[in-house]
Amino acid sequence: MRGLFVTGTDTGVGKTVLAASIVAALRASGQAVQPLKPVLSGLDEPTDPSWPPDHELLARAGGVDPGTVTLIRYGPAVSPHLAAELEGRPIDPGALTEQIRALADDERAFVVEGVGGLLVPLAPGYDVRDLARELGLPLVIAARTGLGTINHTLLTLEAARSAGLDIASVVLTPWPQIPSTVELSNRETIISLGAVPVATLPPVTHATPEELAAAGATLPLAGWLG
Repeated sequence: MRGLFVTGTDTGVGKTVLAASIVAALRASGQAVQPLKPVLSGLDEPTDPSWPPDHELLARAGGVDPGTVTLIRYGPAVSPHLAAELEGRPIDPGALTEQIRALADDERAFVVEGVGGLLVPLAPGYDVRDLARELGLPLVIAARTGLGTINHTLLTLEAARSAGLDIASVVLTPWPQIPSTVELSNRETIISLGAVPVATLPPVTHATPEELAAAGATLPLAGWLG
């Protein structure tokens, strides 16, 4: 399988927008690409009329049917392991990995988005980091730009490296047109202390493939995909 695994330093850090921007930019460049969010929870939450749910945003970016983006869906807006418990549908890690690998082909790049951060549990003794390790894709980490991001990002890097994951980049998002002193310092500090490339993603205000592709085109995707 060729592609990228997108994770975040926390929930709500712009991970899905980053993944969708990567998907849309690859598609706009003429590459065949398949977005995947293998496990999705929170479908019971009210829908924002101006912004689609995660799987629909990814599908829109990739020009695919939303049904092809997710493999396991839950209603409650809680961690997947708890959603699985509440609905009585536990996740089988082996079966999940096999399902994802069965989709792999030589034509498409796969952009796989995790759930929350690397240590979010999916099943007893199995978390998002384990899934990323089994898939073996380079890791792209979405992180906030402001106060607190240094600690969260360095902890995520430590968790990734302890599992032997290949880290392509950290991406600070949304990166303003005129960054503040704190934001500039955060970027340089993460580069220095984290010994990792740090890219930035501009704000995406409308959930259109064109705007997502324009944002994704600012990222060094060719280098990440190898």
